[in-house]
Amino acid sequence: MTAAWVQRASFDPPLITVAVGKTRFTHDMIIESGVFAVNVLGEDGRATGKHFGLKTGRKTDKFAGIEYDTRTTGSPILKDCIAWMDCRVRSHFDAGDHTLIIGEVVDGDVTRPEARPLIYDKEGFYK
Repeated sequence: MTAAWVQRASFDPPLITVAVGKTRFTHDMIIESGVFAVNVLGEDGRATGKHFGLKTGRKTDKFAGIEYDTRTTGSPILKDCIAWMDCRVRSHFDAGDHTLIIGEVVDGDVTRPEARPLIYDKEGFYK
């Protein structure tokens, strides 16, 4: 899925917060498996962001034809991302129509340090 809200939660231990809509197919997969990865897309990754943000995993295999690896948790790490964080779920909290999932970063890397990240803009992202 494409997440609009991801942020650091702690330096020690390294924790991040991801807001996941409760109706998203990925929501229950993360809660039940206890793992997830965040793939940071570069500015040239808008098509990938749309691909993972406009289709539901209930009806299509979003990873068909997409190159990825797995690392520590087995979560998918996209080959074209500029950075990634492989996480284990530490806790999760109700937040209205979303769940705030706190993940401990157990592995990660910056694969293209010169690249600028793709920033989500609600009005312009899907145009």
